[in-house]
Amino acid sequence: MQALTSADLIPYEEYEKQREAFRADIIGLKQRRRISVGPWMTLVFENRRTLQFQIQEMVRVERIFDPAKVQDELDVYNAILPAPGELSATLLIEITDEANIKERLDEFMGLDHGEKVAIVADGEEAFGEFEGGHSHETKISAVHFVRFRPTASMRAAFADLTKSVTIRV
Repeated sequence: MQALTSADLIPYEEYEKQREAFRADIIGLKQRRRISVGPWMTLVFENRRTLQFQIQEMVRVERIFDPAKVQDELDVYNAILPAPGELSATLLIEITDEANIKERLDEFMGLDHGEKVAIVADGEEAFGEFEGGHSHETKISAVHFVRFRPTASMRAAFADLTKSVTIRV
């Protein structure tokens, strides 16, 4: 997927005018790219449009106008873009029980290390490769970026609606 550049971003004032329509479009897109995995975990598969939205929102919320800082945001999110033949997703651990949030999150400790999350298709597995820095021995983040590198036969199975594709945790 082609990297996003500052030319892909809508200027701040124009984005403010278009934001509601743009946001509604992206929400619909993300719903189609969202897969629940059990009661507390969701994967949202990313593409240029979903990541452009994230950058637009970061620029808006943090009022980033310095071109170098905008480029920093582009660099962060471009690292999440899937390369040809890959899938990349934001993995969200969604715990709404405020009283037990730490306890529930701790149950996911180690999720981002080793072969714990996989896409299974055509008898093969593509294990998730997690971006580092989101957890350590005593703490796990509720948001992770994960990349999958499916084989050609797995990608063919994704396109064949008669084939089973599962996500395993």
